[in-house]
Amino acid sequence: VRVVESGGGLVQTGGSLRLSCAASGRTFSIYCMGWFRQAPGKEREFVAAIAWRGDITYYTDSVKGRFTATRDRAQSTLYLQMNSLKPEDTAMYYCAASRNVFRHCTSNDYDDWGQGTQVTVSS
Repeated sequence: VRVVESGGGLVQTGGSLRLSCAASGRTFSIYCMGWFRQAPGKEREFVAAIAWRGDITYYTDSVKGRFTATRDRAQSTLYLQMNSLKPEDTAMYYCAASRNVFRHCTSNDYDDWGQGTQVTVSS
């Protein structure tokens, strides 16, 4: 599965951005799609994910109530609506797909990763 992110950019504190992730290839094999981020000098962390067939969503505590993950299954596209952005949300955001039915969607061990899109929140 190939995944390609888009939609990053520079925004002021309190602003909004919407990230998109288009999946192609063997999309029928996807069980979860997720968003992860990595800030300079920090480890990559889980942000949000969606169970591709059940539409259940998961979020890390720091983004609950601000970020919303949705998906258009027909278009094999994952979205991340980010509202009330904070400087600490600044990071490279990665989209990923998991093809393992036994792996929870909040796991960091996904199979297919995109190149990332930069999100910068200015204070």
